[in-house]
Amino acid sequence: MSMLTRRHLLRRAALSATAVTPAGAALGAVTTAAGATALAGCQTGEDAAPTEPTASSAARLQFPVNFGWGAATSAYQIEGAAKEDGRGESVWDTFSHTPGRIRNGDTGDVAADHYHRYAEDLDLMRDLGLRSYRFSISWPRIQPDGTGAANQRGIDFYRRLVDGLHERGISPMATLFHWDLPQTLQDAGGWESRDVAYRFADYAATVFEALGDRVPVWLTINEPKTVVQNGYLYGHHAPGRQDPDAAYLVAHHLQLAHGLAVQALRADGGTGRIGPAFNLHPCYPADDSPAAAEATRLYDGYENRLYLDSALKGSYPEDVLADLGPTSRMVRGIRDGDLEIISSPVDVLAVQYYTPIYVTANGGTMRRWPTSEASWQQIYPDGMYDILTRVTRDYGPIPLTVTENGLPTPDVLAADGTVEDTGRVTFLRDHLAAAHRAVTDGVPLESFHVWSLLDNFEWAEGYDQRWGLIYIDYPTQRRVLKRSAHWYRQVIADNAV
Repeated sequence: MSMLTRRHLLRRAALSATAVTPAGAALGAVTTAAGATALAGCQTGEDAAPTEPTASSAARLQFPVNFGWGAATSAYQIEGAAKEDGRGESVWDTFSHTPGRIRNGDTGDVAADHYHRYAEDLDLMRDLGLRSYRFSISWPRIQPDGTGAANQRGIDFYRRLVDGLHERGISPMATLFHWDLPQTLQDAGGWESRDVAYRFADYAATVFEALGDRVPVWLTINEPKTVVQNGYLYGHHAPGRQDPDAAYLVAHHLQLAHGLAVQALRADGGTGRIGPAFNLHPCYPADDSPAAAEATRLYDGYENRLYLDSALKGSYPEDVLADLGPTSRMVRGIRDGDLEIISSPVDVLAVQYYTPIYVTANGGTMRRWPTSEASWQQIYPDGMYDILTRVTRDYGPIPLTVTENGLPTPDVLAADGTVEDTGRVTFLRDHLAAAHRAVTDGVPLESFHVWSLLDNFEWAEGYDQRWGLIYIDYPTQRRVLKRSAHWYRQVIADNAV
């Protein structure tokens, strides 16, 4: 592994995982000269408050008819009921119960108690006018040990959820894996084991058989890059490893699992559409030097092309493979036929955009824009436009869906029962404007999902960060629509921003 990659890994340690997870004007609508010739990006930085929304005299931006306005969640972050109805333990149960791993010692044992309150949450989705709901299925709720027969009580919960969505006119979009690997499989090697990719395909087939005729869109693996970087490079996500050589073997096995799940849906005869969910960071040279351009190219390889090229072109980027070296576990772990499996044709690509990355000549990163409460997140709406148009330009007109885009804000429940998250309104308005610009320029974007529907367990940050449209008062589990939720409801009603 080269010195550039070692610097890359060290610099990346400053970034968190949130997706993830998901355009505009405020806080940097003008792309820099370096950014205009860029590939895609990340950052480190200090917190800065988002700007307040301001009135605009411009005409409203109308989205295509039947555009899929939605919101997103994930199982471990909202469900709770960690030990109920036959659910097995996941790596996040283990990790969150390990002292010192999660801020304030928080866990997802209860979270937003969605498992018991899903009907109330479905009613809130209907009242917001959501047309699409992207959620994830808990693997250990379906197969407590990661293999074998399905836990019927787990299947029944997701059937009730999917049926409830249909009853309210909301289209289900189900993610098969959002990081909650069964602990039993982790004990057997986790994603370092090639066998786990095949166990994932078996699990996927079980879910397809149970729910396939009721779910029109399936997403396979959520943000494999986050598992690789945060789980295996820096250790601040489950399973808490710090092993670069293991990390990129894990990347290959996650990509293999994706391809095997696509094949499982086809073998089942499922009529649903399917694709991966990648968090993509547009990377820009920090200056106009040739060295910065070269460093950005490699950085982009690790951030974006490693996942996009293998899934959509059937090859790994040659510069990344060369940088890893022929003795790396990933390179040695690629078998004949693997890339044909990984690149099994998909119907849709889920894009999650949160932040750009500015790469320096020595392979490090720098901050150029204000950050949210999540210090890794630079607020740069034009990055939404850049990454959507880049995917279409480089990989063809594959249908796209934004499945995560949002930010945490310092939300407080006021005495009058309101939550004034004006920073979130500004952020979403500006990113939706950039998404609209991408659509106008020919990007086949079908839907947009805000991260997140509910405040939730935010991984290593516990409950300190609030990302939801809906405020959760955790002691009482009371749900309160924030200002952003009321605003988003109007956006949906108008089909315009």
